[in-house]
Amino acid sequence: MTDVAALSERQYRLLDTASKLLGLGLVALGLESGGSTPTGFALAAVGALCATLTVFLTHE
Repeated sequence: MTDVAALSERQYRLLDTASKLLGLGLVALGLESGGSTPTGFALAAVGALCATLTVFLTHE
């Protein structure tokens, strides 16, 4: 797999935590607005993508 970006250990940890919290918040908003509605589903999908953002990043 090709590395998209390289971050320091501290930067990676901060970005990882922030993306997980943002993803969790978006999923919660999606569920609150109705998980079976198009808006709720879209928010949950974007939240899941945010939470897995750091899978494609590496740290040094």
